[in-house]
Amino acid sequence: MLVVIGYGIVLICVFGAYVGMGGHLSALFQPLELVLIGGAALGAYVAANNMRSIKQLGNSLMRLFRKNKYDKALYLEILSCLFVLTRKAKSEGKNVIESHIEAPEESDIFSQFPMVLEDKRVLNFICDYFRMIISSNMSAFELEQLMDEEIDTCRHEMNVPVKGLKAVGDGLPAFGIVAAVLGVVKALASIDQPPAILGDLISKAMVGTFLGILMAYGFVYPVADAIERRNNESVKTLECIKVSLLAYMHGYLPAVAVEFGRKVLFSSVRPSFSELDEQVQLSKSAK
Repeated sequence: MLVVIGYGIVLICVFGAYVGMGGHLSALFQPLELVLIGGAALGAYVAANNMRSIKQLGNSLMRLFRKNKYDKALYLEILSCLFVLTRKAKSEGKNVIESHIEAPEESDIFSQFPMVLEDKRVLNFICDYFRMIISSNMSAFELEQLMDEEIDTCRHEMNVPVKGLKAVGDGLPAFGIVAAVLGVVKALASIDQPPAILGDLISKAMVGTFLGILMAYGFVYPVADAIERRNNESVKTLECIKVSLLAYMHGYLPAVAVEFGRKVLFSSVRPSFSELDEQVQLSKSAK
């Protein structure tokens, strides 16, 4: 929703100020130049990416218009889920939770946390590393290195559309210049026309430069930054899980281990100590 509001502010301020200065919107209405610039940018993006990246961009754009799920409620569920699993593993033995991580959809533990079950990236990250803790002899240091590699890979994959969009943003002003040059060529081909007609042709040519810059800095770069911010929020869930599991492997009590995870969260969505403690008590009672 904020993307739409932001775009609206850009359009109202730019074109409103232009009209306020005495300009005529009809002079800026050059649909073919918009097709030239936008089409060239789209073609360049398609040429530089594969089908998977293009689909990923479509999914990322769709998520921007949905409610952000990376909020305090999700983190409370993640931390509570980690608390229940680590508490059960510590009190009853690691092998006890094997059935839960092998079939989380059928687990009475995971069923308490529907948002964790819904987010497959979070669910798989939890189950995969609990599985490795149970079945391997990896040290906490080795596990941390592996987690960091997976998180970096995840961040890189998620930001592929962002890099593509920013490359398009870099190119849009240049495509605007291409449109302007073609417009000037058209004007020069009509050099025998009266000054009023030549002036009209040159002014239309300049619209291409204007559109290229406006599309880059008013639309493409902001949406790329919004996607990147949403991706960072998604990756933060994995970092929260990583820190909590490593604290557990270092011998901290489950309640302390999830406190480690709480501390790495962004302040805007970080639950307070009392909120997490209340959620943990609820998880104990549900258990």
